[in-house]
Amino acid sequence: MSGLSVRLKLTLSYVGFLMLAGALLLAAVWVFLLRGRSNALFVPDLSDFRRAFDPHSFGPAVFVPAAILVLGFLLVFGLGGGWILAGRVLAPLTRITEATRTAASGSLSQRIRLPGRSDEFRELADSFDTMLAQLEAHVAEQNRFAANASHELRTPLAITQALLDVARNDPDSRTGELVERLRTVNTRAIDLTEALLLLSRADQRSFTRAHVDLSLMAEEAAETLLPLAEKRGIAIETSGDITPAIGSPALLLQLTTNLVHNAIVHNLPDHGAVWVTTSAHPGTVVLTVENTGEMLPPQVVSTLVEPFRRGTERLHTDHAGAGLGLAIVHSITRAHNGTLTLTPRPSGGLRSTVQLPAAPPHTGG
Repeated sequence: MSGLSVRLKLTLSYVGFLMLAGALLLAAVWVFLLRGRSNALFVPDLSDFRRAFDPHSFGPAVFVPAAILVLGFLLVFGLGGGWILAGRVLAPLTRITEATRTAASGSLSQRIRLPGRSDEFRELADSFDTMLAQLEAHVAEQNRFAANASHELRTPLAITQALLDVARNDPDSRTGELVERLRTVNTRAIDLTEALLLLSRADQRSFTRAHVDLSLMAEEAAETLLPLAEKRGIAIETSGDITPAIGSPALLLQLTTNLVHNAIVHNLPDHGAVWVTTSAHPGTVVLTVENTGEMLPPQVVSTLVEPFRRGTERLHTDHAGAGLGLAIVHSITRAHNGTLTLTPRPSGGLRSTVQLPAAPPHTGG
């Protein structure tokens, strides 16, 4: 019965035992009905059924105890056979249960890898294996994130401690310079902590949704970051259509701001450019941020959304940030059921494309 569904396997198994039990019961009745008749008869007459109640032949006093004995045998036979058949049919559940217990104990590397043709149990086992693989990857990512976050948070704290130690051992040190350096380090620690909280909030999807126009978000982000762009000699251009979406205005503004900020600080040293465009399509809205810059290998671009990952050129900038900008963009995009695509531009720089579900059209009440 390989390849059949589990329901059909059980149905055929139980029907087979039922038919076998019925055949044994009919055979027993047949023997009693034909007792004392000629062996040449294969089909009894209707008059034979009256003999079943004849106390001088094989009436209830004789037939009932025999029937109870036969039914008892069928009960034992059916329980034993059904137990064995059900055990064979449901054996995959044992492997799934063992894998579940192993996973519950903390070992996520266990896989069922159920053999055989596709049926309900095989689909369940494959789905469970896929879930374990995703959970293992998620736990590994969280552990890596926690380690990186601890490292990043430890750095400003260690710098602060070193500055305070130097000041304590050198009474003649200038207090104003020390305070300014401590302020800078403390600001970085605060920015990092706020970025971690924002990333956690986006991952948990704990926000209120409202109607949002991404084109307005793009204009606000560009206007806010215009002084930084002018300081670095970078031109910002915004264009596009009205792009209605549904989501958190604060998070989507943070998404847009992070993309524009990332495009500004990771640009050419001078005479760079940033293009922010929005477009509306059936069922989706798209925000695209492009910038000039150095040539980026595709293998580097594919890792930029990971927390605390920076391209090589990002390590030498005075605006390196906490390494969470694109990670936050990615989390916010996923929280809004969208997709983030990063592609290197042929002439250098990066193209970041965010695609979100479009807001349904307003209907008059």
